[in-house]
Amino acid sequence: MSMICEHLSQPAALRGGTTDGVPMTKIPATIDEVTVEWLAAATGLAVTGLDAEIIGVGIGVSSAVYRLHLSGTDVPKTLVLKLPALDEAAVFTSSMLRMYEREVKFYEELRERSPIDAPQGFGGAVSEDGASYFVLMEDECGHRVVDQIEGMEIADAEQAVDELALWHAEFWGDAERFVETGAAVSLADPIYLAVLPVVFAEGWEKVSSLMDVEPAIANVAPRWAEAMPAMLATLSTSPTTVIHGDYRADNIFFAADGRTVLLDFQLTGLGSPSYDLAYFVTQSLLPDVAVAHERVLFDRYIAALHAAGVSPAETNRLWEDYRLAALFCLVYPIVAARGMDFDDPRQFALIETMSRRCARAIDALDLESLLDA
Repeated sequence: MSMICEHLSQPAALRGGTTDGVPMTKIPATIDEVTVEWLAAATGLAVTGLDAEIIGVGIGVSSAVYRLHLSGTDVPKTLVLKLPALDEAAVFTSSMLRMYEREVKFYEELRERSPIDAPQGFGGAVSEDGASYFVLMEDECGHRVVDQIEGMEIADAEQAVDELALWHAEFWGDAERFVETGAAVSLADPIYLAVLPVVFAEGWEKVSSLMDVEPAIANVAPRWAEAMPAMLATLSTSPTTVIHGDYRADNIFFAADGRTVLLDFQLTGLGSPSYDLAYFVTQSLLPDVAVAHERVLFDRYIAALHAAGVSPAETNRLWEDYRLAALFCLVYPIVAARGMDFDDPRQFALIETMSRRCARAIDALDLESLLDA
């Protein structure tokens, strides 16, 4: 941790350090270093004034997110800026998993191919060690937001599933090239095998001591780390695509025409298409809605893949992958809990909600049996 703190206090060497031809000289260590002069150089915009406010508290923990209110000539009223998390443990995990690098590279390599709308990028860079970064992007605050804790209505879920199928079809069988550039990380990457057992154990210690744990999770969590390598090996076996990696309600907005706008590209990877779908359905819907519509949404997704040109022969095993991915996704609330402030009602409620929805999936889909397979 001390090495990370020391690094963040110094100017960072850049990877991907130009924006619209303007060379970047420094990644801001804190929001206090985001000045009018820096922002003008980073974006090429004629910025003459800015005010910053922190946003997104209690929604995610891997980054600190700010809304920048701008003044100047022909400049947007606002931009969104992402910097490393304020919590050192979250920065450690994010840098080890190359999350900041992936988000910078999404805007360089993947955004133009995405069939799902994503914010326009206004610049970004990441340090050589991956612990410092920034991304500047379009502010999508005018769109309709669904609170993950409240759950997504089925009509919205259907739209999100339809567009997810288009995303996966676009990158079907084509993820390896982005693994090679660092824009994606394979679920089979050794870094997951090295990092996840450690951070899962730390998160589980916190969750099990400070929360009332559902019986289904209490039965599965102690065995999860041992089963994790085999789960990831299966979920990174063909058919694969570029997965978003964090496809859930808090990262999905809805435009006025009903189409989705997708955020947060720090976990883009190579993996089974079922990975995103399982995480979305199990975590974005209220438990009773998921029970009623889970298999219907899965079948809808498969039909959308076929309509987009994916061969039925390549989708035969995706229900088995779906169940395995739903089991693996216990990692999200447990690891996220490490960096959450449980004294904050929103943060505690998010982890509690995600855990309860994991328990629902474990029971409804008989996921504990997968640990004995």
